[in-house]
Amino acid sequence: MRKVRLAVIVGSNRRESINRRLAVALARLGEGRFDAEFVQIDDLPMYNYDLEQNRPASVRRFTDQVAAVHTVLFVTPEHNRSIPAVLKNAIDWGSKPMEHNVWKGKTVAITGTSPGAIGTAVGQQHLRQILSILGSLVMGGEAYISFKPGLVDEAGEVTAESTRAFLAGFIDQFATVATHLELGREAANAQAVTTA
Repeated sequence: MRKVRLAVIVGSNRRESINRRLAVALARLGEGRFDAEFVQIDDLPMYNYDLEQNRPASVRRFTDQVAAVHTVLFVTPEHNRSIPAVLKNAIDWGSKPMEHNVWKGKTVAITGTSPGAIGTAVGQQHLRQILSILGSLVMGGEAYISFKPGLVDEAGEVTAESTRAFLAGFIDQFATVATHLELGREAANAQAVTTA
């Protein structure tokens, strides 16, 4: 079975991030369908138009990585009922200049976890709105995960059977959508070459 190249972006800069642990678990669940690559965002300077003429190396590396794929998984915490500053900063860098907006046309899925009962629901809604405005194709459905100690073990395995089954369904749905859109892009490109 062919694999879809997937950029995984974790919206946290914590060393022991529970969202990074969840992202690793999701990448493991999708191993048969995705070729996942984690994209670093915590080394990006704060977005500043003054840096556009000579973009820092970390920014060029980030935008090149995202531009090279059609599919992105965001796994993010929620800060003050919105997305963390480190994630918003990365999105801003990727959206500029608008003619090189790396988010446009990307197939995207969003999830996240927190110890609270609503599991990043409000932050995810904000992220969904931002990415939609930037032209991403955001997968429908909701995946709000309430994180309990031991939910993901050191090997990146989800220990709760019901949560594992839910996340496996989420990642399988994402893979199906991403594969379908990837095949559509390839068919459109082939037709464009044929008619050129």
